[in-house]
Amino acid sequence: MTQSGNMPYRRYDLDWLKVGAVLLLIPYHTAMIFVLWPFHIKNPTLSLGLTVFNAFLQAWHMPLFFLLAGAATWYALGYRSGRTYIRERLFRLGIPLAFGILAIIPPQVYVERLYQHRFSGSYFQFYPSIFTTGTYPHGNLSWHHLWFIAYLIVFSLLALPLFLRLKEGTGQGIMLRWTSTLAQGRRIFLLALPLMLIQALLRIHWPQGKMNLTNDWANFFFYLTLLVYGFVLCSNDRLREAVVRSRYIALPFGVICFLFFLATKDITGSEPWLRYNARDMAIVALHGFNTWCWLLVIIGLGISCLNFTNRLLAYSNEAAYPFYILHQTIILVLGFYVVSLGWSISAKFAFIIAVSFLLTLLIYESLVRRIKPLRFLLGMKAR
Repeated sequence: MTQSGNMPYRRYDLDWLKVGAVLLLIPYHTAMIFVLWPFHIKNPTLSLGLTVFNAFLQAWHMPLFFLLAGAATWYALGYRSGRTYIRERLFRLGIPLAFGILAIIPPQVYVERLYQHRFSGSYFQFYPSIFTTGTYPHGNLSWHHLWFIAYLIVFSLLALPLFLRLKEGTGQGIMLRWTSTLAQGRRIFLLALPLMLIQALLRIHWPQGKMNLTNDWANFFFYLTLLVYGFVLCSNDRLREAVVRSRYIALPFGVICFLFFLATKDITGSEPWLRYNARDMAIVALHGFNTWCWLLVIIGLGISCLNFTNRLLAYSNEAAYPFYILHQTIILVLGFYVVSLGWSISAKFAFIIAVSFLLTLLIYESLVRRIKPLRFLLGMKAR
């Protein structure tokens, strides 16, 4: 991530946060097998503790991905033209998405159909059905966890004119004045207001989200706003300093919000029984405030504590994108066999995490990292 106009430098804190967020996907998606919410494969017995764990991650985990994507865009446009940026996005996002839909996701859908007793043949008998049965959930063609890539492609194209405007001419001056005002005192918390408004107006109608870009407007505008926030936060050093100053103020607010959600049993912010009334709209709006508080905590701690690099970061930063693409397929295929065992939930959970991490690392190290076509298909740069 390079800043134009000065000596090039890299925001190592953003790299560490990206790597950490990708690694957290393994326990998160493993826990989904055991939580009280629906998922592709479920253990016979479920866990309230893992449900609370995932509810906490859900408040800020995917929002962090979009915030980091916006930050990366700020630095990318410092040394790329808009046309070059679009071409790079389409290659590094579009090709892995297409490859993932055709090669990485079908095993997930296959074991889910076996689990649901909707199919009983071999994988090779199943595979042609992704072209003939329509889109998921009724059909077998899906992008599953790769929805993030699809959304990021659309968001990148939609937001690019705004980003280019804010980096030059009068737009740059307007953003500098606006961000300098936000950096004063505790005004950084004002950025929670659009998130709260989106939640209050849209989340009740689109509670859980279908991640399909066409009937998912609460997530669409929520994540698009966070992408813009990530871009803006990197534009002004004073704004970053405001984030650091606010991290320990945001922490108790985030804890109080989350404890409130636990007390009211509204731990996802997407309960289907919520209605458009003052009480319910206030509850879902509070989820937007909670998300922003935790993002301030995490980004602030990253800026203050993670501005260093080493060989582990260099290796992990390159591996993060392939890890993201591969991990859930390995978790679900492994989980399909593990859930039928007579082990405790904690034993199954620990086993799936450990083995899926090792298998993902093995596939990456022995195949993806070393084979040029696979590097290209999984969005890695040429060696």
